[in-house]
Parts: sequence; structure tokens; C-alpha cells
Amino acid sequence: MTAGNGILLQVSGLTKRYGEVRAVDGISFSVPRGTVFTILGPNGAGKTTTLEILEGLRAPDSGEIELFGRRIARVDRREKARMGVLLQEGNFEPYLRVKEVIGLFGSFFPRARPVNEILELVALTEKRNAFVKELSGGQRQRLALGTALVNDPDLLFLDEPTTGLDPQARRNIWSIVADLKDQGKTIVLTTHYMEEAETLSDQVCIMDHGRIIAAGSPRVLTARLGEETIIEFTAPGMIGVPVVPSGGKVRRDGDAVLVEVTDLVPALRDLLAWAHENGVPLDNMIIRQPNLEDVFLSLTGRRLRE
Repeated sequence: MTAGNGILLQVSGLTKRYGEVRAVDGISFSVPRGTVFTILGPNGAGKTTTLEILEGLRAPDSGEIELFGRRIARVDRREKARMGVLLQEGNFEPYLRVKEVIGLFGSFFPRARPVNEILELVALTEKRNAFVKELSGGQRQRLALGTALVNDPDLLFLDEPTTGLDPQARRNIWSIVADLKDQGKTIVLTTHYMEEAETLSDQVCIMDHGRIIAAGSPRVLTARLGEETIIEFTAPGMIGVPVVPSGGKVRRDGDAVLVEVTDLVPALRDLLAWAHENGVPLDNMIIRQPNLEDVFLSLTGRRLRE
């Protein structure tokens, strides 16, 4: 299988085993140029192993990789020169200054973008003289992203870039990623945050137990659930199943109850009547449209973050 002119990265039948465990189990996908391609799944799904193979950190057991228009058995120095990598965990010397960290990483490449340019790109200009140990969690992650951009990469790998960050810091990273896409960069992102995938992604593949179980744009994936509206509430210790009109579906997820309906008004009326008759409090009730979390739950019976 050969990638077309619009495809920057194509993977076919990629596998990686650790003993009896198939961490990556024959996956195939393609990443168009200038897009954000997200691999979504819970911890242990195979996301990080997949990225480590594509970054040249691990060798696959089998499969084909076509990158930058060339079919390769393994990612080597030639490909790495055109890639930027943000690992899940990165540690910098705490007594280096921010500008020194960027300069150090820039020295690893024949050509590097100016330090001040990178600092502006990741919104750390005011922290250029600060020591790494003085940075907040969000600032350290922006610094890590800056080190991944020093060689002006065509392809950028971001492995769970916002894990552990507060909402504001997370959205700062999202803004930077969106700007990079606008500049024509191709980004492969892994995350287990549903909102992150929906906000940033052009295409999503959902992995579970080393396999791709669904793929498409966020809109296409959520559309597979149909035209349902979801009524969600919590009901600890609830006994019995809510009565909803014909065609409605009820799912339990711990104390949470999700009711999928196609006609909201009669479903809500019947649900309220059932709750009143059975003395069931409908706590924290919300009414919403399906999202990627619902897609994963419908496919696997569990949530992305379990």
C-alpha cells in the first residue's frame, strides 16, 4: 500500500509484542499532511507504544511504515531530523534557564530556529531567564513543547501533552497546537481526554487492547450513535430500569445512568414520572448530545479513563 501525495505518514499492519502481550496488534492508518491525527484510548491501549515505534524509539515486530514519501523498515536519523517529539514525561536540569534549555536542544540539529522565536511560539518569552525549577507545571510543558519545535519539524508527535495540567494550562497547550496546525504542521496526538480529542482533531482512531476499534472524524464517530440525545444523571443504589419510549437505551456506568433517546420531550416526561413513582432522585441531571466518550462506552462498555 503506497501513500498518496496528501499523506505524510502511513502505517500498515503494525505489530509489537511483549511476551504474550500484544501491545500493538496489526493496526493500520494514514495521516494527511497539515492535520491533527489523534490516537484516543485508555491507559494500556497501545497508544504510547505506537508512537514510540513511529518516533524510532522502538522497533516493530512487523508491519510497514511509509513516512515523508519513503517506505522504511524502521525510523532512523534521516526521518528523525524532520520530526519533533514531546514525550509523556520529560525532565530538564532544574538549574538551567529556560533560554538555555532551548539553546541546548537547538544545538542537536544542523539548523535550528532562533531561541527567541521558539520562546515566543510557546509563550515563554517573559520566563526566558527563569530557572526550570521556578516554572509551573503548564510552563514546563510549554518548555517541553518548545524543545520539540527547535528543528522546525514537519511532523510533530505529542504523547498525552496535557496530562496532569489544570484546565487553563491545558487550554494554553491546545491553543499552541491549533496555531501549529494553522502553520501547516502535521501532528500526531495521543490522549485519553475526550474533550481534547474533540477540540483538536481532524481525524481520530480509537484504540483498545492494541487494536483500532473505530476511526474517522469526531463528527463521523459520534454520528454512528444516530440522532440520539443523552439524558445523564446519577442515582446511587438505583434498583430497576427507567421507563423510556420505544427505542430508547439505558446504560449504567457505576452510579451514573445514561439514557439515549430519539424524542426528548416524551422520554423526559416518562423518566420523571418513573423517578417520582419509584422515589429515585435524578441527581446532577444533564441533557447533551453524544460525544467520543459515548462512542467508546458503546463499543467497549467502559469509559476512556478506566
